[in-house]
Amino acid sequence: MVKISISLDAELVVEAMVLSGAGNPQDAVELVVRDYIQRGHRTEARVLEQDEALHDRTARPRDVEG
Repeated sequence: MVKISISLDAELVVEAMVLSGAGNPQDAVELVVRDYIQRGHRTEARVLEQDEALHDRTARPRDVEG
């Protein structure tokens, strides 16, 4: 995997370290980014399930009442 270097505000990194429980800045930022990506995937999955459920409800033919 290719690695990159970026500059971040020290207070931001310290906050990420505290929230993630990581002992060094590199691990803290990596954990935060991975968590953000995983949350995005979970959100996409939930939205897809809701869309499919809505589609299933609207695609069914309605019973004719007589």
